[in-house]
Amino acid sequence: WDPVENASFIPWLTGTALLHSAIVVEKRETLKSWTILLAIVTFSLSLLGTFLVRSGILTSVHAFASDPTRGVFVLILLAVTVGGSFTLYAIRAPAMEGGGVFAPVSREGGLLINNLLLATASATVLLGTLYPLIAEALDLGKLTVGPPYFNAVFVPLMTPLILLGGVGPFLPWKRGDAKGIAQRLQAVLIVAVVVVAVVWFTNGGDLAALAAAGGMGLAAWLGLATAVEWWSRVRTFGGYGISWARMTGLPRSAYGMTFAHMGLAVLIAGVTGSSAWKEEHIESLKPGQFIEAYGYTFTFDGARRVQGPNYDAVQGTYTVTRNGAIVAAMTPERRFFDQPAQMTTEAAIYTTYTTDLYVVIGEADGDQGAFVTRVYIEPFVPWIWYGVLLMGLGGVVSLSDRRYRIGAPRRAAAIPSHAVPAE
Repeated sequence: WDPVENASFIPWLTGTALLHSAIVVEKRETLKSWTILLAIVTFSLSLLGTFLVRSGILTSVHAFASDPTRGVFVLILLAVTVGGSFTLYAIRAPAMEGGGVFAPVSREGGLLINNLLLATASATVLLGTLYPLIAEALDLGKLTVGPPYFNAVFVPLMTPLILLGGVGPFLPWKRGDAKGIAQRLQAVLIVAVVVVAVVWFTNGGDLAALAAAGGMGLAAWLGLATAVEWWSRVRTFGGYGISWARMTGLPRSAYGMTFAHMGLAVLIAGVTGSSAWKEEHIESLKPGQFIEAYGYTFTFDGARRVQGPNYDAVQGTYTVTRNGAIVAAMTPERRFFDQPAQMTTEAAIYTTYTTDLYVVIGEADGDQGAFVTRVYIEPFVPWIWYGVLLMGLGGVVSLSDRRYRIGAPRRAAAIPSHAVPAE
């Protein structure tokens, strides 16, 4: 929950709400005013994030060098853009047609709840990001808003959103059949509950294990519900040829939704696993000694001095094995710079399909060649990248849908009542 990362994350949340709201506008021609408001807010938050990052008022390792002149320019651009957009919106929005009505249990209702949850989540992240700045400006002292706040307010908002993400694609437009949808998702719910129970019991059955179990259960719920929804579109009892025809006949936007929702499920599993099962080991190792973690053995082979282009470094060599087989040779460094005089550490990183391994060499410990060694195990981190790639692929596939490139066809003009029918 770095402030600069939050500045990029907030418009992503409102942009996701905008994409879902645009579906309602396209299909049912309702929520037009709300969708335009979301578009204005998303663009405004993008400019606000640019201002926060470039102005230097945020303290972060990801922040750019302080440039007050550029920050003032972005602030002026933000004021003009936001002020003009909201002025036009206030003038034109009352004249927009409201669109058709819909039942609470319908796809429109589900997408509206989706929008409200995403908008509330973005507001809570924005508040936590800006509150220290506001408090300092009001001379209330320096305050820090960290992960405890964001986890406490963000996770409860995302949980119903993920549950709704499994139900929403099954909802028809205008009015839905809650009982029928519950029957279609009964098996998915049972599997998700089993996943929660298994993860909880196998990880100690305590409160910390319950958080991991809940995350994995939500990932299973969304992933399986997405797969069932896709299968319900192409399933047929007329043979593989007909099923293939239905698969190829699906609009690309349907595949885009499937990829995006499946990617979110994988992302949730990655975030949950990396948070719940990460390991950290710190020991002083002499050459030949080792650390065992997560089934891997990290053996310290020794350290040597190396010369870089503008630094001197102490480079350690570690051999990583698993079940007696060599997995990787990792070479972390401690680098010493002259201009300016500073020291940095360069972690050695090795990535498998499911886990990231980090080794950091620390200070020398005594005169027998020992060095403080830190080993970090981050399981499921690659899954986060898999999920992001799937979500990005879903967006690209949806954008490639021909219907969105040529626009919706115009409605045929109504025939006047006095018109003479053609013979």
